[in-house]
Amino acid sequence: MLNREQRQAVEHGGGALLVLAGAGSGKTRVIAHKILHLIRRGAVDPSSILAVTFTNKAAREMRGRLNSELDTDTAAALSISTFHRFGMRFLNRHAAAAGLRTPFSILDGADSGLVVNELMRDQLSGQRGVGERVRQRISWWKNDWVTPEQAESAPHDDPIQRAAARVYGAYNRQLRAYNAVDLDDLVYLPARLLADEPELLARWRRAVRHILVDEYQDTNNTQYELIRLLADDGTGLTVVGDDDQSIYAWRGARPENLARLRDDFPGLEVVKLEQNYRSVGRILAAANSLIAHNERVFEKRLWSELGHGPAIRVLTADNEEREAERITGTLMHHRFQNRTAFGDYAVLYRGNHQSRVLERKMREMRIPYEVSGELSFFDRREIKDVLAYLR
Repeated sequence: MLNREQRQAVEHGGGALLVLAGAGSGKTRVIAHKILHLIRRGAVDPSSILAVTFTNKAAREMRGRLNSELDTDTAAALSISTFHRFGMRFLNRHAAAAGLRTPFSILDGADSGLVVNELMRDQLSGQRGVGERVRQRISWWKNDWVTPEQAESAPHDDPIQRAAARVYGAYNRQLRAYNAVDLDDLVYLPARLLADEPELLARWRRAVRHILVDEYQDTNNTQYELIRLLADDGTGLTVVGDDDQSIYAWRGARPENLARLRDDFPGLEVVKLEQNYRSVGRILAAANSLIAHNERVFEKRLWSELGHGPAIRVLTADNEEREAERITGTLMHHRFQNRTAFGDYAVLYRGNHQSRVLERKMREMRIPYEVSGELSFFDRREIKDVLAYLR
């Protein structure tokens, strides 16, 4: 069952649509329902629908929802992938235009770094880490839609940027000589080909009639250009995002891309999903009070029908060791008072490195736990090897 705003987004037709989706507002559900609506309306070929997500997990989740609603052939015709997987399929189809032969190699960061080090062998003179920093700057430029010519002609105060500008073009030529691309090329090269080859762009625009993009606040400039080129005048374009949830500026994400949509697609319609299905009112009130300080173009205010909820407690600690003690101690105290099960509790943390001290404290307190999304610190092979040696 869709709420009024969700249904408005699903049934919207025509020009470009921005779905401004707050946390827990059912945005993935909206994208899946919109795809179903397009297909069931009968006027859309499933193969002309392109849905782009930022993680393989999100792509699998969306495909799983659609597979349960569609017949096998229809579901198989849909294109649901990450930007990089879409780019890989694109380059496999147009390898010659990109100066490649199939199959081509895809270099990870370490292999790309070796290519940079080889090109800079006479300049490095024993300086540790310089080659990697140069590779990172080239990667940044590719994600920011900057060509080697633009990088070389721009003034650079930083010596790493000057070195990267000198190497950028040679690095690309060396990759082509190896019949290889780096991870950034999987988006950069398709976008460049579409920008430089009008006939190729026209073919893709005829083939892709509906584009749906999730987590649009996390797009970088090159990803934005790829979508802008494919979307033509914006007919059939639906992007879902929330500038208040953008946390990846450090790796090139441009939350201002949400605002750029108004410039590139003047008829842009905005639908706000503000009802939160995940949290109680008190949590949302606290979130709204913090979000109010953000600089943003689109205003929204999250609300919930789940009641106001208990008070929020904020615990402070002098260090991570003391923090873990307070978390485990509070958990045990609450469990004793309320006679609950260990499985009723969850501990959320920002970075994977933070699990180690928490896991150690839980082991000391004999609290059974499961680490979600990654290996437990103590299950990692190198840690098990060390523990086995010490035993």
